[in-house]
Amino acid sequence: MTPEPLQPPVVAALLQSAAATIHAELAALPVPVLEFHPAEREWCVKEVLGHLIETEWRGFSGRIRTILKDEGSPQLEGWDQDAVARARNDCARDWSALYHEFLQLRSVSVAQVAGLSPADLTRGGQHPKVGFLTVADLLHEWVHHDRNHIRQMLANGQAYAWPHMGNAQRFSQP
Repeated sequence: MTPEPLQPPVVAALLQSAAATIHAELAALPVPVLEFHPAEREWCVKEVLGHLIETEWRGFSGRIRTILKDEGSPQLEGWDQDAVARARNDCARDWSALYHEFLQLRSVSVAQVAGLSPADLTRGGQHPKVGFLTVADLLHEWVHHDRNHIRQMLANGQAYAWPHMGNAQRFSQP
């Protein structure tokens, strides 16, 4: 059985919940962990947050705005996420400034999502990589995307702790 789709008020609450979860993790992690890269070309926690900032306005909220202002089926833009991450240089930035930037955008997004009508959910646009996306598709991907990157932030903390676990590593091995 396929579960019922999430409605805009629920998605808005989940977006707020994700922001609170991210803040709790950022506030608890010391700077060396926030700046830790678990492997070459993998993002540190602050770079993950920078990615969430970019996807907030370029991806989710931005694409919904584009779809809703166009009566047809607008072209949705993609971007080179790694190039944008390099240009942002978020690993060198203060986490609280990054979080403030994220929270400002997220607050606007929550209001946007909460105000969506049932008719808005069926409207869509053409993405160059994945094809036609509706607003409902974007809302569900947004919830999934947030949680995927929260998991990435948590995994960075785990990777930082791992070499210091001694024999306790054996509890986590198959």
